Amino acid sequence: MATNAVNELPAPEHVRAIAPYQAGKPIEELAREFGLDPTAIVKLASNENPLGMPDTARKAMVAAMEDLGRYPDSNGFALKAALAAKFGVPLDWITLGNGSNDILELAAAAVLAPGRSCVYAQHSFAVYALATQARGARAIVVPARALGHDLEAMAAAVAEDTALIYVANPNNPTGTYLPAAAIESFVQRVPSRVVIVLDEAYNEYLRPELRTDSVAWVRRHPNLLVSRTFSKAFGLAGLRVGYGIAQPALTDLLNRVRQPFNVNSAAQAAAVAALADEDFLARSYALNLSGLQQLTQAFEALNLEYVPSYGNFVLVKVGPAARVYQELLKRGVIVRPVANYQLPEWLRVSIGLPGENRRFLDALPDALAAARS
Repeated sequence: MATNAVNELPAPEHVRAIAPYQAGKPIEELAREFGLDPTAIVKLASNENPLGMPDTARKAMVAAMEDLGRYPDSNGFALKAALAAKFGVPLDWITLGNGSNDILELAAAAVLAPGRSCVYAQHSFAVYALATQARGARAIVVPARALGHDLEAMAAAVAEDTALIYVANPNNPTGTYLPAAAIESFVQRVPSRVVIVLDEAYNEYLRPELRTDSVAWVRRHPNLLVSRTFSKAFGLAGLRVGYGIAQPALTDLLNRVRQPFNVNSAAQAAAVAALADEDFLARSYALNLSGLQQLTQAFEALNLEYVPSYGNFVLVKVGPAARVYQELLKRGVIVRPVANYQLPEWLRVSIGLPGENRRFLDALPDALAAARS
């Protein structure tokens, strides 16, 4: 067989040019590489909820397993009804996704194509670039301001061929936050022909006084899609459940490109239960707040620069980040290098349980010293 056979496949050049998304290293993979005990490895790489999934969701999922021989409800009625009640919108304003990543992809599939462009910020979620490139569209990457979104520059960057804009708040991987007034002003200035995706995957980690009623903006702007997830604060990352809120004209487009049965039965049932579990959400928020303080105080003691975070992770500047990352791996700690975000001197560290945070902080000084020697 010819070694270049794959290059003869009829894939368009914009697909060949895609660099596949790199997820955080799995615990099992690290254990194999270094001969470590998997139970002794700490993973702070993927912004997961260290509490795991709520018991209420687990019980709902187990009950749903009785009927897994049948296809899931393709319209997700029960979950849509719960979300519609929570946000005070009609059911046809809700789109369910296989994680919020799916919602981001659906938006791109609905409006992007060769000859169109998408605007997003430097240092923002990698999926924005991947979704744009996969549709053969042109990316307009707006330089960051203080490692966050420059909304003024993003509004000015909108071109005649622009069909989509991604805005993340809080932003991943930097953790930066945009005030509500700034976002509302931005949405008002963007032409109504351009779809705006407001990615709020980390919304539940915001302090209460910083949380805004973004659904109110959806009511006023038919081109706005708010995207959220159950993967973070709700603890359902492995089940892959997300949702979008938009007016019916936009949700209709999303459903035209959405795969049928894109959210499985167990995930739908677990999400309904998690949405109602206010106690678990409050515990997740409180744990994250204390963990954030634990990490940032330690970074200050080590004289390490970090970005004040509004999510469940912290971006910290360590210098030779690739080497520090490897040294941490040797010590059984997985964090996230972000050189692919043009941040080669930084690591993104998810907030874990207090003991997991301590394991990382205990390993960090030795890893820094080894990497710089």
